[in-house]
Amino acid sequence: MATVVEQDDAIATAALKSDRFRLEREADWIRLEQIVTQMEKGKSRKLDDEDVLALPTLYRTLLSSLSIARENSLDAGLIDYLEGLALRSYFLVYGTQTSFGRWLREFFGGGWSRAVQSIKLEIWISLFVMIAGTAIGYVLVAGDSDWFYALVPGNFTDVRVPGASQEALRGTLFDTEDQDGLGVFAAFLFSNNAQVSILAFALGFAFAIPSILLLIHNMALLGAMVWVFAQRGLTVDFVGWLSIHGTTELFAILLSGAAGIHVGRAIAFPGNRSHLAAASAAGKRAALVMAGVIIMLICAGLLEGFARQLINNTAARYAVGGTMLAFWLSYFFLFGRNQKRPLS
Repeated sequence: MATVVEQDDAIATAALKSDRFRLEREADWIRLEQIVTQMEKGKSRKLDDEDVLALPTLYRTLLSSLSIARENSLDAGLIDYLEGLALRSYFLVYGTQTSFGRWLREFFGGGWSRAVQSIKLEIWISLFVMIAGTAIGYVLVAGDSDWFYALVPGNFTDVRVPGASQEALRGTLFDTEDQDGLGVFAAFLFSNNAQVSILAFALGFAFAIPSILLLIHNMALLGAMVWVFAQRGLTVDFVGWLSIHGTTELFAILLSGAAGIHVGRAIAFPGNRSHLAAASAAGKRAALVMAGVIIMLICAGLLEGFARQLINNTAARYAVGGTMLAFWLSYFFLFGRNQKRPLS
């Protein structure tokens, strides 16, 4: 009989302790829950400044209350309530609180350019690799024309092959009658370069070695094609034809290669951080760069689909390509350079 009474007394004491604990802190919990509910409903702008500033403090107070409740084995229902509120609060305190529209404004308003500026070293490395790849393709084909057929897919070696006449090659650049064939080749370049951009980034985790090799191979194809036109004195015209969409397209490849190299370099040389932490930080910056690369590839596709067909003059082609190159350089390396707040 005494045991039953003691158990009842223990339960009553625990309930009293739980009630007292709740009464002492419930006001803060209720206030935090009201703030969290408002924010979850997308009504953050209606909150007072005091409530916004108090959110982190109330959250820490809640965690303290939850810890005490667990240590003292208070009411299970109370602990469940505190755990649920803590979880909801966590995402609001530490999560990304921004709308898609705001994210886009921040992205184009400097977030993308700052991400690019943060991987300058890798951009220089990627640029060097791409120039080297082009030179390798040019030199290989110049030494042995059979290399051309090893580098360039067979279904695009119609008249643009070693030994082709100047008239035939010029026709691929200017004759409107050959626009269909030229369009197919340009579409191939765009599709190929889009795949290279994605793969150059995706393969960066393997210490960036596959990314570098991929850039070399892709640019060797371009170098081989440059040699074909250079042998007939059409280098300027060919580069002009390519520049309309090429300055945007090749810039996108440059950035994607740099993003992959950035991830690979972080994994290979993490510094004072763990490999996982270094890869995570590098991956976030590289992913932001790649989000912009997709946009650049879309722009390149539009230029290839419309401007290339409408412009049939080398000087005008250079004007379009040069304008696009100047635009990207200005945006990436001048715009947003003084804005230090990173895009989250």
